[in-house]
Amino acid sequence: MSTRKLFKWAAPLAAASMILTACGADESTSTGDKEYKKIVAGTEATYAPFEYLDDKGNVVGLDSEILAAIGEEMGIETEVKNVGWDSMMSQVTTGEVDMGAAAITITDERKESYDFTDPYYEATLLIVTKEGSTVASLEDIKDKKIAVQINTTGHIAAQELQGVASSKILAYENFSVALTEVLTGAADAAIGDNAVILDYLENNPDSGLKAVEDNSFEKDYFGFMVKKGNKELLDILNEGLQKIKDNGKLAEITGTEIE
Repeated sequence: MSTRKLFKWAAPLAAASMILTACGADESTSTGDKEYKKIVAGTEATYAPFEYLDDKGNVVGLDSEILAAIGEEMGIETEVKNVGWDSMMSQVTTGEVDMGAAAITITDERKESYDFTDPYYEATLLIVTKEGSTVASLEDIKDKKIAVQINTTGHIAAQELQGVASSKILAYENFSVALTEVLTGAADAAIGDNAVILDYLENNPDSGLKAVEDNSFEKDYFGFMVKKGNKELLDILNEGLQKIKDNGKLAEITGTEIE
């Protein structure tokens, strides 16, 4: 974030998602050989520090700030709408929003359906469990209940560990619920992105949870997602992204460097 402002989790329970009353993508952008004057992104705003709602219901976070910085460089207005994870995916496809901005890991499977910008953030997965737990590695939770956000790399990691049909994998629309399941004891552990878990633990030092690293987790790279074949928007985003990499703005927002 311009200087990064971390989300202060008021409670471990997930906040209800709010749909911002902004105009749709079809009203704010033009397509084909016309220039984009406004880019509308969809997100799932329960994923601090990348996206969350402020006390006025506005979507804020790293992704919003990165997109705004790109827009400033390219002379284009930007807006981020909280639509939910699965809805974001479908709305990019239907054109209800121009793009997805939600700490989306670039994977080969997703690239079959969407196009992605160059990476803007490097991440890895962590396990989160209760303090005092004997869990020290991924192997330790292969027979335990694991909470995840549905259709994320954490979900994929749990499926690779236990099998796609495992009844012990508890998948939810957002990661806040997954954390709550660990807090209440409904799940033994959760798997999620390191930045999100560490942000939660930093802002909730008395939560009773801890993070566990495992070297078998590979690095993930986040990118912005656009409809397959939308080269016009992809080129705009990549050009702006390169500019904020070169001028140091991206590193200032995220607090980390990426090639």
